[in-house]
Amino acid sequence: MQIYIEQTADFVRQRLANAEAGHDWWHIFRVWNNVKTLLQHTQADRLTCELAALLHDIADSKFHGGDETLGPRIAGEFLKSIEVDVPVVNHVQDIIANLSYKAGLGRVTFHSKELEIVQDADRLDAIGAIGIARAFHYGGFKNRTLYDPAIKPTIHQDKETYKNSTAPTINHFYEKLLLLKDKMNTDAAKRIAQERHQFMQQYLEQFYREWEGN
Repeated sequence: MQIYIEQTADFVRQRLANAEAGHDWWHIFRVWNNVKTLLQHTQADRLTCELAALLHDIADSKFHGGDETLGPRIAGEFLKSIEVDVPVVNHVQDIIANLSYKAGLGRVTFHSKELEIVQDADRLDAIGAIGIARAFHYGGFKNRTLYDPAIKPTIHQDKETYKNSTAPTINHFYEKLLLLKDKMNTDAAKRIAQERHQFMQQYLEQFYREWEGN
């Protein structure tokens, strides 16, 4: 088991060496650590969880022309090349295909305890201090406005409107980040999310005060 994890970590580290900083190796590393933490409190298949955590952003669709099949395909090809058992490979691919926030806005047909854990681990890295840093880094990467009081947040009801949004970065807090606390699956993730959620709320209060010159 450990050799599969080490080989996969090496593969991902090399593949994402020049990725956008919010979705690079260090994002993967943090999600991987989050999975290990959650596994201390929740029963699930460790190998599947760790491999899925390592490979979940191997080809994020937003950096690959919206292709949502590429990530699962690359993950599957790699895992088969190192001779991981086929049922584990298939499970990891299903997790990657159903993990993202936008995937939840569409029709979800797959569910497992392992998906819950990896999804929580990924969502925890999207909130709190690191979540704030990642949001603004990606906003800068896409040349988005920090904040525009005239552009109000929109709660997206489907994948396409969410994917096509070009709203200011502050809007992303209301359109996704502040919603994640109540979308955690496991009790352990819910506990961790509570503190990170409060930190984001405090940050926004400070942001608006400074925006108004106070």
